[in-house]
Amino acid sequence: MADRSLPLQRASRLNTLWRLVMTAFSFTLFSVGGLLLSVVWFNLLLLQRDPLRRRQWARRSIAGSFRCFLRFCRAVGVYDYRIEGAELLQADGGCLVVANHPSLIDYVMIASVMPDVDCLVKAELRHNLFFRGVIRAADYLINSEAETLLPESQRRLAQGDTLLIFPEGTRTRYGEALKLQRGAANIAVRAGCELRIVHITCSQRMLDKQSRWYHIPPVKPCFTVRVKSRLSSQRYLALSEGALPLAARRLTRDLQQALTPEQKE
Repeated sequence: MADRSLPLQRASRLNTLWRLVMTAFSFTLFSVGGLLLSVVWFNLLLLQRDPLRRRQWARRSIAGSFRCFLRFCRAVGVYDYRIEGAELLQADGGCLVVANHPSLIDYVMIASVMPDVDCLVKAELRHNLFFRGVIRAADYLINSEAETLLPESQRRLAQGDTLLIFPEGTRTRYGEALKLQRGAANIAVRAGCELRIVHITCSQRMLDKQSRWYHIPPVKPCFTVRVKSRLSSQRYLALSEGALPLAARRLTRDLQQALTPEQKE
């Protein structure tokens, strides 16, 4: 009697091969798309003399491109995704959006539903051929600019901007606890703003700190973004009697717990 599992094994191998090819294509599409936005569209935006309007158009263009990219990846079977509570993010203003950082596409998913979001990015990305134009046009904050980072963050939050930060500073190492830097808490207590908690999980290991793009999981993964409650930095200032360093330490400690997704997720 023929082994009925052979057709299933063959189909599984073909599915994995398809997802590998489409993953490679999607990475190429993402990089080339960033380059084309920088070279063509963002240069055309220079015709808009108002810098605030130009920045707004750039960020909304980025969000629209991200939505198209995510839908393409879903359509060709690279991964699935869902965002629960996007309307809360879209209603937020003058606050920090803080999220855990398990994968390469965390920023893409969040920014796709926040067309005016600001972002704190790594300094080395300014030298990336494909993305430096995107960062410049969107006027994102750079994490290495220590002298201006805090006052500029405070200024933008005070005028109602929403700032996205991954407090870990890099992707989470799979199987390890979150390790937060104190930057997000320092900004929050000095600006006196609230923090929106966001949990990101994935049903399979993909695009994490220890994985390469070609490490394809056995089944199609699903990324889930869950928008949670808000924390008030003012509470930590009150508990610390206005001592900013102590308030930042206490807030960082609680963020460590708040940003850890529950196991049932």
